[in-house]
Amino acid sequence: MRVLEGLEPRKVFSFFEDISAVPRGSRDTEQITEYMVRFAEERNLKHRRDEAGNVVIFKDASFGYENSPAVILQGHIDMVCEKDPDSDHDFHKDGLELFVDGDLVGAKKTTLGADNGIAVAYMMTVLDSDDLNHPPLECVFTVDEEIGMLGAEAMDMSDLKGKYLINVDSEEEGIFTVSCAGGVSAKCYLKMHMTDAKENGIRIDITGLKGGHSGIEIDKGRGSSNEICGRLLYELSKELKLGIATIEGGSKDNAIGKLTVVKGTVDDIDKAKKIAYEFEKQIAHELGERDPDFRIEVEEIKIDDKVSDEDSTKRLVTYLINSPQGVQSMSFDIEGLVESSLNLGALNLKDGEMSAVYSVRSSISSKKDFLVNKLTTLVESLGGRIELEGEYPAWEYKADSHLRKVCVDSFKEMFGKEPVIEAIHAGLECGIFSGKIGPQLDCISIGPDMWDVHTSKERLSISSTERTWKFLKDILERLK
Repeated sequence: MRVLEGLEPRKVFSFFEDISAVPRGSRDTEQITEYMVRFAEERNLKHRRDEAGNVVIFKDASFGYENSPAVILQGHIDMVCEKDPDSDHDFHKDGLELFVDGDLVGAKKTTLGADNGIAVAYMMTVLDSDDLNHPPLECVFTVDEEIGMLGAEAMDMSDLKGKYLINVDSEEEGIFTVSCAGGVSAKCYLKMHMTDAKENGIRIDITGLKGGHSGIEIDKGRGSSNEICGRLLYELSKELKLGIATIEGGSKDNAIGKLTVVKGTVDDIDKAKKIAYEFEKQIAHELGERDPDFRIEVEEIKIDDKVSDEDSTKRLVTYLINSPQGVQSMSFDIEGLVESSLNLGALNLKDGEMSAVYSVRSSISSKKDFLVNKLTTLVESLGGRIELEGEYPAWEYKADSHLRKVCVDSFKEMFGKEPVIEAIHAGLECGIFSGKIGPQLDCISIGPDMWDVHTSKERLSISSTERTWKFLKDILERLK
């Protein structure tokens, strides 16, 4: 028995139920890729599959739209695979157990995969229907979006002719995403000269911070344990003979540091504790209720490791006190949007080398480059080096977007209210598409309401799915 039978729009939910029976976790997309190829073959639709597993299915324009600019419809076929602790679900071979609860669709004890399975179902419905008005279509199904947009990054887009791109990977109806940040991971290294520890051993814990996502929550004013570490070491070094043995702060460039632990030596433990105590009060005042549980703990310990000598300590402290952190600029085009930011997410000193790993983001490519240049000149001036990896392009705000105007007009006429125009300080596949195809590509991201994505509580609104389907059809009809 089909669980979603009778839900509207019938064909959309039928295809969603079909793909929900196919395993499609990130890096495990071979079965869903083959399914999409069979779908195209059965309908005699031109298609291609690349080595990464991305699938593109083409459909000719409907009558009267033959001379209209082509439209790219895009979503990703992989999903995040999370389940409850007591679930025996095997994502490699088991289909999802769907259920309906009022206006909501969910999956029993697992993620639902509406992110981004609903986009796949919408596109399949468009491709399967002969009664819709639309321009030439290029439906792009990407893989491994959830683990870094790897499919889009690996994709050859030279055969895509679309002037417009509609990404269906947003999670709130009536909120149109029109820009996203580009980014890069920057790793800075600084060699230290280590010497035998001769002073009192000390351990410093900077803890109790909330942390958060370095894109979405970078503007919340939360403390960074790694930035606070640099400031504290500077205060200590002004009055004490300081040596650093190890630093462990954070583990991911895209997470704001919550805990940093420093081990080293000082020539006066009591004075170090007093400085740390006064500094803790200062930072607590700065953070206020944004990080009410912040604290600094200092204890005397035995140090067996070597510590940085005077010159190396000075270079390390100079680096950390000058290292940028947090919001660097705000957008003048979109109110409240963080334009550029930088997050020192992972800070370590081990085996005589400091490593500092940053997530650098900006919705303007030149400003991202500027932040990288600041890091480069800082670390190189102190005898260190920098490495960059995982770069992805920004999707810059398009002031004269025809597609956005069409979507806004359609939404207002259909639903009697203004949509919300939003930009996000995180990455979307639209950025990669616009980066590869060119700035002339006019993009927007839309989607129906869903909640608790990437968790076993993920839910999709049935009524919102229907409204968004009608909205998508109307957009395609208007793009003549």
